[in-house]
Amino acid sequence: MAWRMSAHCFKHLCQPTQVKRVTTLFDYANTCLHDSTVDELLNLTHEAQQRAKEGKLTFTSHDVVRPITQVRFPQRPILLAPREMPRRKLTTPAGLNAFFHAIAHVEFVAIYLAWDIIYRFRGLPDTFYLDWLRVADEEAQHFSLLRARLHAAEMEYGDLPAHNGLWDLAQYTAHDVLVRLALVPRCMEAHGLDVTPPLIEKFKQLHDEDAVAILTRILTDEIGHVALGSTWFKTFCEQQNLESETHYQSLLLTYYKGGPLKGGMNQALRLAAGFSQTELIWLEKHSH
Repeated sequence: MAWRMSAHCFKHLCQPTQVKRVTTLFDYANTCLHDSTVDELLNLTHEAQQRAKEGKLTFTSHDVVRPITQVRFPQRPILLAPREMPRRKLTTPAGLNAFFHAIAHVEFVAIYLAWDIIYRFRGLPDTFYLDWLRVADEEAQHFSLLRARLHAAEMEYGDLPAHNGLWDLAQYTAHDVLVRLALVPRCMEAHGLDVTPPLIEKFKQLHDEDAVAILTRILTDEIGHVALGSTWFKTFCEQQNLESETHYQSLLLTYYKGGPLKGGMNQALRLAAGFSQTELIWLEKHSH
């Protein structure tokens, strides 16, 4: 039943938005980041992707890029430091609801991250922007499925606090697309490839088919998202005559603020997402 509700809710969320009309990709990005509600963000993201598929989206830009500090999030959820977030177990209804709220928040911020890499870094190939627009659209679909799961439990996104660490990462990578690619898709999102498979197995043990379906969908798409990060990181390194593996290591050592890197990496999925064996050996050496 929850899965059917998810599909119904997703269809409802995709109805045309009533916000002001936008025309170029960067108009969409500007509105999504600075002037949209949760539902408008979802609707505009799907609309932009559909227009891109139809060849009706232009890539001209005449606006001045606003500082990342001006990006506007909804008033809820309340954002806390990761260490302040309460810990709950999946074995209780409250714990399950908190888990899905937390994952919904991750996916919601991921929509912003995809739009921000489009908005912030100009003068790149159209294919770069189309790739990250597809990422934004898929992240919006993930969020809608998770929000429908919350609705089935009579909850709304924003009812619980969420952590602010994801957007902090965006803020201190806002000056360089290579830093953004290294730390967001090739670090933060890549960690999702490590932790999601055990979660899927956990929900299989709990006989929660809805959760298994949602997390499997997310994992499948995230492999592709990390792979895009790998491809574009290597492409831009080559254009700048940088050796991609050593530059990746240098950027993580310089900009990663989360302490030691997290170990337990899923090497098979990371290899599928564009990591080299050399990179994985280095990452394991520098993780705990």
